[in-house]
Amino acid sequence: QVQLVESGGGLVQPGGSLRLSCAASGFTFSNYMMTWYRQAPGKERELVAQITSTGRSTGYADSVKDRFTISRDNAKKMVYLQMNSLKLEDTAVYYCNALGYWGQGTQVTVSS
Repeated sequence: QVQLVESGGGLVQPGGSLRLSCAASGFTFSNYMMTWYRQAPGKERELVAQITSTGRSTGYADSVKDRFTISRDNAKKMVYLQMNSLKLEDTAVYYCNALGYWGQGTQVTVSS
């Protein structure tokens, strides 16, 4: 069955960086687009970044453009989200998504 396991979240100060990882299994990873979402307390889940199956094309929410970078390693069945210049408003649970399946999420807290 499809499994997505996120990791790499934590507590970071404003301006800091984190790298999230998502390990995928149970499907042909290299055939599918991968997406990172996030959900902040009291808010709806929102799309953060997407990457095509080959990794050649990416897309970002305006709020994270030029700060976050999505990448993937098809050989390792991993997708990553490099987050730089983190802001307080980036605090959320970050989720990996593929084929309509969700991981358990990883908490990112940006606080001074």
